[in-house]
Amino acid sequence: MAEPIRAACVIGWPVEHSRSPLIHNYWLKHYGIAGDYRREAVAPEAFAAFVADLPAQGYVGANVTLPHKEAALAASEPDDRARAVGAANTLWLADGHLHSTNTDVEGFTANLDAALPDWENGRDEAVVLGAGGSAQAVVYGLIERQIPVIHVVNRTQERAEALRARFGPAVQPAHWGALPHLLSRAEILVNTTSLGMTGQPPLALDLAPIRRDALVADLVYAPLKTALLVSAEARGLATADGLGMLLYQAVRGFQLWFGIRPEVTAELRAAIEADLGREGE
Repeated sequence: MAEPIRAACVIGWPVEHSRSPLIHNYWLKHYGIAGDYRREAVAPEAFAAFVADLPAQGYVGANVTLPHKEAALAASEPDDRARAVGAANTLWLADGHLHSTNTDVEGFTANLDAALPDWENGRDEAVVLGAGGSAQAVVYGLIERQIPVIHVVNRTQERAEALRARFGPAVQPAHWGALPHLLSRAEILVNTTSLGMTGQPPLALDLAPIRRDALVADLVYAPLKTALLVSAEARGLATADGLGMLLYQAVRGFQLWFGIRPEVTAELRAAIEADLGREGE
């Protein structure tokens, strides 16, 4: 008897832009697994009912993208990491229960590990642009790696204050106008906003004050080489792009659903880069 096909999906609203099916279906083919990974466009008002009935939809688990990450936390049994971040991006079924975690954290840190091994050593201050769900995962990852001071810069001060309330005194809320001073001190800069993304306003940021030993990361992956990364590379700084985070955050979900821990390879990255290039044509 043929092995039954196991299926997972990414749930979002909208969801057509997601590259997750390309990543997971690549791994399914590479490892010879009878499985499938699909997109599911689910409106916010229908999300709770959809995930409560995942088996009837034919799924063993799912990724969750905007705007559902907080709803996913509420609709599942979160692990310590998802609970600490306040959002879930990965769901799986086990023992008749729907469980959740947040793999954005490890996606962020594993990408930096690949770009610059031991990146956290000797780095005491970070600047994080933005205070949304992605920023929460990044701040948690920086705290895990024992970065003692994290300046969260957001145009709405209240949202930055909310991250301090969640994560404690390591988080230092700051106004956008403080960036020149902060960049002269911080060894890590991370853009978690959509600024600079294709179709979004540019990220207007002068890197002239930045330290010569700074590491610059941008979570945006379309375009792959953002203006921020181009500017950082022109100054000889170490950089990490958003595609790397996208690839590494997918690893644990695939393992939970399909039983194999996949590798992020140059071939996989090239396949996703090619798809991004086709969109830009």
